[in-house]
Amino acid sequence: MREFLAGAGLLLRGLGQWRRTPGAMALGLIPGTLVGLVFGAALVTWGIALPGLVDDWTPFADGWVPFWAGALRTAIGVASFGAALLLAVVSFTAVTLAVGEPFYDRIWRATEYSATGEVPDADYGFWRAVGDSALLVLRGIPAALLAWLLGLIPFVGGVVGFIAGVLLTGWLLADELTSRALSARGLDRRARRAIIRAHRARALGFGVATQLCFLVPLGAVAVMPAAVAGSTLWVHAALGRAVPPSPEADAAAPATQPARRAAGSGDAAR
Repeated sequence: MREFLAGAGLLLRGLGQWRRTPGAMALGLIPGTLVGLVFGAALVTWGIALPGLVDDWTPFADGWVPFWAGALRTAIGVASFGAALLLAVVSFTAVTLAVGEPFYDRIWRATEYSATGEVPDADYGFWRAVGDSALLVLRGIPAALLAWLLGLIPFVGGVVGFIAGVLLTGWLLADELTSRALSARGLDRRARRAIIRAHRARALGFGVATQLCFLVPLGAVAVMPAAVAGSTLWVHAALGRAVPPSPEADAAAPATQPARRAAGSGDAAR
């Protein structure tokens, strides 16, 4: 549990990057806003159409006792919307990271510099971002399908499906978000996943915290820059590199230390 909470805390540490490089973090809101509008409209449309679709899917329940017909259709509707929401979070992350590659590369570089004083000499690149994003969506489909199936369990399906979906997609988000900082260190996909598995609880804590924030209305847009910064700090922690102190510790530090760090961050952002 300690490692899980430590992983979640790294997302909060990512929010501290707003103070170090506010310009780069603010730019990171742009792709999330544009992609979020599209996915938000799609979810609203899905939610409006879903009751009619569920009725079309269950004509056999028309002759049932109204209570049981309603219970079945409600369970299918809730499970279907929940699965779509989880898949939307994964897809939003994938598309936003691909579309916003130059913005998030800037955040990653600024975080690397402010945390360690150097930036790995490696280019993640747009096409690698597209490839990783497409793979993330493909991996998200079976996770959403499993959450949907679990959601059909009588009485407890909604809770079980939600928990399973958050855990599964949280793991996928952690894997995807950390790929940039790990790839920059010359690690291939197999090596990256070996590191993730070696720090499973911490990865899950970071991914679940990110996923839960993304489920809040407008949370995905607001938290995405911090998730990119936090995933970089996650890599530093996993590899034994220095992680910058929490905002509270920053406030207690000598006045000259924040000044030097802010100056270095400004150079990285430029």
